[in-house]
Parts: sequence; C-alpha cells; structure tokens
Amino acid sequence: MSNAALTVQELEEHLGQYLEPVLSSCRTALEPAQALADLTRSQQEFVLHWVSVVVKTNSEMGYQFAAYAAKALKLMDSANVEAWLIHAMDTYDKRGLYPGCAEIQGVEQYAELSQEESTSVAFEEVAGVLQNFLRGLSGRNLAITTADTIYTDTEMVYLPEKISVFNDREQNFKLFKATVTYLWAQNKYGTFALRQNIPALSTVISEFDDTKKARRLFHALETIRLNACIANELDVMYEEMMKLQSRLGEVEYPTEWQVHIDELCTLPNDVSKTHEMLRSLFGTASRLPKHYCYQGEILVEETESRIKDRRLQEKLQFQNALVEAREKQGAKRNIERPSGQKPLDLELRPQLTAAGDLTGFELSIDNQPVIIPPEIKTLARSIFQDFGDIPDDYLSPVGNGGYQKGDGKRRAQDGWMGTYHEEGAYLYKEWDCRRQHYRKDWCVLRELDVHPQDPEFVDHTLARYSHLIRDMRKSFEALRGNDKLLRKQTQGNDVDIDAVVEAFADDLAGLEMSDRLFVKLNKLERDLSVVFMVDMSGSTKGWINESEREALVLLCESLEVLGDRYAIYGFSGMTRKRCELYRVKTFEEAYDDKVKQRISGMTPQDYTRMGVTIRHLTWLLRSVDARTKLLITLSDGKPDDYDGYRGEYGIEDTRQALIEAKNEGIHPFCITIDSEARDYLPRMYGAVNYVLIDEIRKLPLKVSDIYRKLTA
Repeated sequence: MSNAALTVQELEEHLGQYLEPVLSSCRTALEPAQALADLTRSQQEFVLHWVSVVVKTNSEMGYQFAAYAAKALKLMDSANVEAWLIHAMDTYDKRGLYPGCAEIQGVEQYAELSQEESTSVAFEEVAGVLQNFLRGLSGRNLAITTADTIYTDTEMVYLPEKISVFNDREQNFKLFKATVTYLWAQNKYGTFALRQNIPALSTVISEFDDTKKARRLFHALETIRLNACIANELDVMYEEMMKLQSRLGEVEYPTEWQVHIDELCTLPNDVSKTHEMLRSLFGTASRLPKHYCYQGEILVEETESRIKDRRLQEKLQFQNALVEAREKQGAKRNIERPSGQKPLDLELRPQLTAAGDLTGFELSIDNQPVIIPPEIKTLARSIFQDFGDIPDDYLSPVGNGGYQKGDGKRRAQDGWMGTYHEEGAYLYKEWDCRRQHYRKDWCVLRELDVHPQDPEFVDHTLARYSHLIRDMRKSFEALRGNDKLLRKQTQGNDVDIDAVVEAFADDLAGLEMSDRLFVKLNKLERDLSVVFMVDMSGSTKGWINESEREALVLLCESLEVLGDRYAIYGFSGMTRKRCELYRVKTFEEAYDDKVKQRISGMTPQDYTRMGVTIRHLTWLLRSVDARTKLLITLSDGKPDDYDGYRGEYGIEDTRQALIEAKNEGIHPFCITIDSEARDYLPRMYGAVNYVLIDEIRKLPLKVSDIYRKLTA
C-alpha cells in the first residue's frame, strides 16, 4: 500500500461511505475532506478509522469529528486527539447530541486544558487507591465520588474530577489524599454533630444576621480544631497537609485569634467549642483567613438533611440486624418461648480506651456473649460516631415485645424515583470494543429480592434426587480434608510416646533431652468463597429454568457438608438502564427455608447483560476475606440485550469484565448448555475455564460434580 497522502477526491469517497446519512440532507458535508487533504497519510488513516467508529454511535458526531479533526491534529498529538474524541463521546452518551457536538467544536479549549494533563491527576486514576485509603481510616464507612463542589454529607466524600493545582503529579495526588483526610475528619470528629447537647450547625448559623460570614468563620475555626485532631491521630499525614499548604502560601490568622486557636487545639474537644469561638469572634472578625487548599466547602442544609435520612435508615437496619442475631441465638440454643413471653434479652456495650476512644463492641443475649455479625459492627460504629453511644431507643423493643419488623433498607426500586444515581442504584462502566475505551457510568444496576414461593419445588427435588444427594454428600465430605497429626512438637494436645522414649534414651547417653515431646492435631480447613451467577433471562423459560433451580438445590445440599462460604445471585434486565441482580442467598445468610423459597421463586425475566453483573459481583467478592474466590456462571447462551448488547460488543464487554475480575484475584468459570458455546466462550473465559453440558436434563447431575472438581 502506498504511503502517499489521500487526495481530496479519495477522502470524499471514504467519508461518503461513513457519512451517508448526513450527506443525504446536506451535500456540502464533504467539506472536511479539503482540510484532511493537508494531513499526512498516517494522520488521514487515523481520522478515517475514528470516523468509522463514531458513526456507529451517531453519524452527526462522526461528521463533526471529521470537520474538526485537522484542527485538532495541529493543536495536539494523536493520543490527546483520541482522548478529546472519547471525552466528547462520553458527553454524548450522558447528555445527548448537542452537548457532545459542543465538546468537539470546543477543541481549542480542550487543547489548552490538555497541556495541564501531564501534571494533573484525574479522580478516575486514583479512585481505587483513595477508597482503600479511606477504608483504612477509622470511623464510618464512606464512599467517594466526583462533584462540582468538594464536601462531605457524612455518607459520601465528593471530590473534583481532577486536580491540577501543582505542576507536579505527585503533589496533586497528595492533595487528593489531603482532601480525603480532611473530609474524613469532619465525619470522625463531629463537625455536623446533631447530639442532644450540641445544636445543629444550621441552628447556630441562624443566630447571626450575616449567615454567609458566619459559615465562613465557622469553617475557618473548625479547620483549626480538625487540624489538631488530625495531627494527634495521623501525624505524618498532617505534616504532608501542612507542606502542601505551605507551597501555596501559609494561612495567617489575626493576632487576636491566638488565644482561641490554643483553646481549639487543646484536646479532647468537640464542635461545641467551635460554636463557642464563633460567637466570641463574629463581632470582631473583620478579615477572615483564606481557605486551606484541601478544605472544600460546608453545605449545611444538604448535609443535615442527608444525616436525618441516614439515621432513620441505620436505626431500622440496626434493629432488624439485632432481631436476626437474637433469633439465630435462640435457634442455636434451641430456645422456644411461648407466645407473649418476653424475648431473649439483648445488650450491646461499647468498649472504650481510657481516653474514651472506641475499640469495639460486646454483644450479649440472655447474658451470654455472642460473636457480633459484621453488619451490626458496621452500623454500631456509625451510630456511635453520631451519638457517642448507642441510644436506648436503638436497643429497645417496640410493639409486642419485639423490635420493629421491616427491611430497613433502601429498596432498589426506589432508585427509579428520580435520577439514576439516586439511592438503590449502582452505576458501572461498560467496555466499548469499537472505541477501545470504557463508557463511564453507563449501566444502572439494582439489587432486588427474589419473590419467595412455596418451597414445594425444593421438597420435590430433594425427594427426586435423594439417592444422588447421599452420594454427593459422601464425595463432598472427602473434600474437607483429613486432620493431620503432627509429631515431635514443642506443645500440643497429647504426649508423643515415641519422642519421650527417644528423649529418655538421649538423657541416659548423656545427651541433651529434646523439648519436642508432644503431638498436635492440625486441622485442615478450606479457605474458599464462591458466588454462583445464575442466568434468569427469558430464554431459560421451561426446562432450563427448572434444571438450573434443581442444580442449585443439589449444590446447596452438598455445600452445607463442606462449609464453604457461598452466595447465589440471579441476573437479567432490559437495556443498560435496567440491569437487575436478584438476591437468592447472600454470604451472610444460612441455607434455610427463606433461601429455599427464593430458589423456588426464581423465574425467567428478560435479557442477558453479563458485563455489569460480573463487575458488581466482583465488587461483592472483593470485600470477602478468603484465599480462593470463585465466580461460577450458569447460563444458557451468549450475552444479549434489547439495546444492541449482542454479538462482538456484548462478548468483548463480558470478556473485559472477566479480565477485571481476574485482576482482583477472582477465578471465573462458566457452565453452559448452549450448543454454540465453543464459538465464543473460549474468547470470554479462556479455553479451560468453561464446560459445555450437552443435555439440559444433565445439568443438575453435573453442576455439583464440576464444583467438586474445581475446588478439590
């Protein structure tokens, strides 16, 4: 092929085949060919390739790119031009055609901003690191996301999409960490405390005529207090924060503030001290110090509204979690109490250091200590952070001797009541193989509960496969491993007679006796967690759905013998805006009548969008503490959805999601009954990470055997 640049006529021919929808309404649409003719051949090929990609999404966007590509290539290198185009396409995906075209037409502004990119740090680059850093800090679990304003509402930490304050990437990353630390401190040390002895911040601010000045003064004083708290707990991080601020200029306080600063820095203290200082200084503070670079803003009304909603949700969740813990303890001790009799007494006590810092909790039921479930620990820690204790009404029964019954959770379907990013919805990216880039926040997933049905189906399955279940349990028992007796140990469960005889003989011979005189039983335990991802698309209707449910029953019966931690989720949906994940059994739940009723209630739904489901289950598995993690898919066909999620696009997105799972240390495997699986599963899962079952009726018989071989 010649390396000579294409002529205007040749460019018109190439563009014509891509831009025919535009040409049909405007014959002057080929004017971009004139500008492209001055480019090199490699640049022309670059433009034509991306035109062919973009027109598959929207022909007008393709035309706009062709029209501005020559100018873009004069202002930026090809890598930045590609980034500019992907940014425009992301805008089109989220906001529509007109904003997307405006991004393309604003190429000069983008080029100016791109010059900062070499030193700026984008939120997307460091989000994982920042989230892990935030998890490592004490206190309430907080999530992070981006927003136009930097602040926290006590549930989320809102950060900018990128930071380019310094001409140094490392310093900009440190500023991200400093901002996260400061906003964490607002939560940890009670900036928005709404306790009985501390009035709401909105109430304090309303005491002043100039509320804007009062907010700014409060923020300045509260930052002094929070800096002292950070210095006390995270001294190294505090030093980094001060270095960042020093590079931008020290924050200077009026000399008359010094007494108040000393008082605010005297620990321990709380936000009531800041309220007191605000009242003292408001009348005399004519000049306020500038903000620290990591300080962000305080949105009082929005935050207090969120706190009230969160507290209500946490109270209901906490009470219901205690109900479940009490019921499990009663069942474990085989306690049955007559109707109307007082239920088991429950007590949760915080454990504090001498300085009053929280170290943990103790839970007792009928004066018997109980291991605290993780969800109760998380909720109790958040409640304690709000109140400094666990309020009595959070522990007090209501109604006829029991806690208020209700789910206490944000329902997934509530996410439809407003914008897609509201509570109950998870946003996930999706891989576009044509663009070779992700579509950001493209899929909306919600977790739903399977509607339980009469467990008659499970009972029928157990009766039908009773002989097989007995054999499976025996084979699974063999997987548990035998306990190994270790001899000649320094300590152990019993005396090692052989070792004692040898030691006595050594002593008679004048040698030093060995201290390895014991035997110890070494228990071999499996450290494995697995999620079963079950296809509930419409194509499973009939025998396939029945066989899937039978397979799950046999699996659960077998896994109860092993003791492996496992969860079961079904998946389906319709279009990227309605991806649904159905909870059948979570890791925390036992295989009980409720789970059996959900298995009976698993019914075919809509389509098979796999990538978003894999990403969500990867996120769930990431938080599970296990040496080996498996993600096993039961499916009857390839990825497919109503909005074009099929063919190469769906296969490549699923493959990319599986690669992401492997990078997280998760091992994916697929069990399918699709006769055409060999055409696409090797591409998605790899040649040895799937198995094809040629007959639907064999599915229940094969799944448990496959699992046994996978985990042996």
